[in-house]
This record gives sequence, C-alpha cells and structure tokens, in this order.
Amino acid sequence: MTIRTARKEDLPGLVEIYNQAVAAGQKTADTIPVTVEGRRTWFEAHPPEKYPVLVYEDGDSILGYLEISAYRPGRMAVQHTAEASVYIHFSHHRKGIASALVRYAVGFCPALRIKTLIAIVLESNQASISQLEKFGFERWGFLPGIAEFEGKEVGHIYFGLRIE
Repeated sequence: MTIRTARKEDLPGLVEIYNQAVAAGQKTADTIPVTVEGRRTWFEAHPPEKYPVLVYEDGDSILGYLEISAYRPGRMAVQHTAEASVYIHFSHHRKGIASALVRYAVGFCPALRIKTLIAIVLESNQASISQLEKFGFERWGFLPGIAEFEGKEVGHIYFGLRIE
C-alpha cells in the first residue's frame, strides 16, 4: 500500500470514490454526481508542488484520496492556509486509510509551506468530525443551516489545525 501524488489517469477512480460520497448524501455539498470530464479543471487546480491530490493505493486500486486545496485563491494574506478533504472508497471504510492520508498530509504541509490546514465538514458527518478531532483539528467556526438536502438544512463546521 502506497500514498502518492495523483496522476491524470487516476481521475476515473477519484470520480468513482467522490460519487459514492455524493450518492450517500450529506458527505459533500454536491448533490449531483460529477464526471471525469467535469473534474479535469478541478484536477488542474491541484498542482502537486502546492496543492496535491494524494492517493492511497493498493496495487493498481485507488482506495481513497485526500485533496489539499487553496483556501480563498488569489488572496495572498492566506496563501499559507489550505483546505483538506478526504474521500475513501465505501468498501474500504474503517481500515485506517483516512488516518494514513491525514497523517501523511499533515506531515507534508511544511514542504508545501502550509502553516494552517482547515477542513469544512457538514455537521451530520460524524465520521469525518471524529477523524479530524483525532488528529488535533479544533472546531473554529460554524455556519448553521447553509446546506440543504431534501428539505433538511445542515450546517458547516470549520475545523482548523496549525502546523508546527
């Protein structure tokens, strides 16, 4: 099992995993599945030297990924802050893959010149909340009722971690 930077040919696997989260509901704010073609721009916005997509693979299979994304792109005062999002293939949940990816990403942040890592999580996503808290992320903010799923409003929790 390996953690490495994603390549363009990984896009179909990344899209499959992401669409599992979309279909499950309340794991991401997207409610409509994405396409490989539609995710090309997203992928290009993640240059490996600054905002990598990290994949966890076993052999030729991608079991999960963590994306490090720009926080408020173009605003230089927050250039050393990034957002992390993690997605694991549903058949590989609870196997330590998310933990391995978060641990790797946090350790990689100094090389990327990231001083603060944030995560924005739907308040109904208890698994992600527990995962972040396990790694020392703290609740820094809350936006109540800003997402809506089939008539039910759900808030966003902002978590943050200062990188030492």
